[in-house]
Amino acid sequence: MIIALDYDNTYTADPELWDGFITMSQERGHRVIVATMRDETLEGKIVKIDIGFKVDDIIFTNRKAKKPFLEKIGIHPDIWIDDI
Repeated sequence: MIIALDYDNTYTADPELWDGFITMSQERGHRVIVATMRDETLEGKIVKIDIGFKVDDIIFTNRKAKKPFLEKIGIHPDIWIDDI
């Protein structure tokens, strides 16, 4: 399964909770990615430092809607975890 986790106001709302979730998910064979609307060049450094070594990939959409952006690059998450 591919699980897409939002960064701002989702992961950052409770990093300890999400760290455990990421670890458990990966141990069960799932792929966990972060999908964020942040611009990689301008705002990506902190995300990479904060969570980059914990997840399988970080996708920066550079202010584009996440789902269509990921579909366009061939990534189809089975589960999306995001704030409203």
